[in-house]
Amino acid sequence: MHLAMSQGEDKFWGWVVGSVPIALLLAFVVLFLAALISILRSRLTGGMKLVWVVFAFCAPFLGSLLWFLFGRRDAATPERR
Repeated sequence: MHLAMSQGEDKFWGWVVGSVPIALLLAFVVLFLAALISILRSRLTGGMKLVWVVFAFCAPFLGSLLWFLFGRRDAATPERR
């Protein structure tokens, strides 16, 4: 009986260990796509959008994270003339 329980636990932990990387990859892809959509829909000029998109593609995790922390806030402030 102890052996059957051990095999069940092994299957459970195998499933958990196999699922965590998939969940992290999915979260990363969602973050990246959300950042790209947010950048393209922002009120930034074409040149600044291009800079952010290139940065997001060159450093996908860091670029996306920085966009949501700093870039989006800067895009929301109205331009001073």
